[in-house]
Amino acid sequence: MLKLYNTLTRSKETFVPLVAGEVRMYVCGMTVYDYCHVGHARMLVAFDAVQRWLRASGYRVTYVRNITDIEDKIIRRAVENGETIAALTGRFIDAMHEDEAALGIQRPDAEPRATAHVPQMLGMIRRLQQNGYAYATDDGDMVFAVRKFAGYGRLSGKSLDDLRAGERVAVSGGKQDPLDFVLWKAAKPEEPDEVRWQSPFGCGRPGWHIECSAMSTELLGSRFDIHGGGADLQFPHHENEIAQSDAALFPDGSASFVRYWLHNGFVQVNDEKMSKSLGNFFTIRDVLKEHDGEVIRFFILRSHYRSPLNYSRASLDDAREGLLRLYNALSAAFDEPVRIADIDWDEPRAARFADSMNDDFNTVVAIAVLFELAAALNRSRSRQDELLLRRLANVLGLLGQTQEAVRRSGLRGPDAAAGGGGDGGGGPGDDDIEALIARRAAAKKSKQYAQADAIRAELAKAGIVLEDTAAGTSWRRG
Repeated sequence: MLKLYNTLTRSKETFVPLVAGEVRMYVCGMTVYDYCHVGHARMLVAFDAVQRWLRASGYRVTYVRNITDIEDKIIRRAVENGETIAALTGRFIDAMHEDEAALGIQRPDAEPRATAHVPQMLGMIRRLQQNGYAYATDDGDMVFAVRKFAGYGRLSGKSLDDLRAGERVAVSGGKQDPLDFVLWKAAKPEEPDEVRWQSPFGCGRPGWHIECSAMSTELLGSRFDIHGGGADLQFPHHENEIAQSDAALFPDGSASFVRYWLHNGFVQVNDEKMSKSLGNFFTIRDVLKEHDGEVIRFFILRSHYRSPLNYSRASLDDAREGLLRLYNALSAAFDEPVRIADIDWDEPRAARFADSMNDDFNTVVAIAVLFELAAALNRSRSRQDELLLRRLANVLGLLGQTQEAVRRSGLRGPDAAAGGGGDGGGGPGDDDIEALIARRAAAKKSKQYAQADAIRAELAKAGIVLEDTAAGTSWRRG
């Protein structure tokens, strides 16, 4: 039975979907004005693991993750670059999809863009106005009257007097309260024509918060099961989503539009907050220069999704070594299909894996089961152990590469950016390695062991790890 930590109630609850056997989940995606960073990677991997486990558990899942393609930062960046909004966002959406593919992220069932849902946003603002929660300011904005919504502050756990306007909420003239947030922004003369829509409230564009409320309820219905995102979105974004969605859809307080709120933890870099000003800001593609995307994924999954994640080169190197240990347990000649549906969940190790994932998606314990299986496989060389290891790893999106691909890459190493971790980048190529291994085998056969050891040491210096077995010598880039 799945239990998850609901941020709204600050407790771990048994998951009961609104419709038996179905899960509808919405996750706040990227604002596409720059490349994705390691904080985004954390969110992408965390909720990819969530939706994978829900599907493995037999639920029919509808997973929606939006793209914010209209927002203040996007407008500023496009103007600075002298390009259109569409050109800027299109370029970074393509880059985001490339990063996701490298991390093994499965595409959501729907990926709505804010600019395609402006009519739905206007409809929600109209309902808020009719229900008495929205009003016009002197400068032409439509804003939400926070103090009229009785439950405001419940998600963040703060009283109204403790709260301050969020960093993206501009305080405009004519607001009744500084906490009131913008639903519709009146057009400004200096803004591009691309960000102007005609509306009953005047020419303008939507505020950031209304975008997710409109897209989620349009695609998943007025009530859905899970809403997720990074911990930084808990306030003000998700707090405001609850206020405006419930005030529009359930003004009598009879229900709330989301049952369970999930938030992944922050990413720190060497125990400090990741920040461009501190010089410790890393994009996903920065990290991919040195490490395979599966290493990044494995590094993220080794921590519980709600806990802080400390990013460092040493942590990634350690994750790489751990992932290689799992791969090294697998046989190179394996050619059977790996189907999650074939898992026997009554098998004790599979049952422990399931118990851990059902305990608020505890990938830490689930990965410990994978290492237990790898150790057993190294001893037994059992086909059943290997099948189970591959199938359970597949649930987490791991161990999907061929042994040949892993052998060639060594899952890339800390010197990969300088060319030392791949073919033709300053280290020996595959043909050179095979030739040296053949020379070593010949030396051992003729009992010239010193020469054989020297060849092994030469390869080790180049980062090539040899593994001698009864079937011969295999190698991988270490």
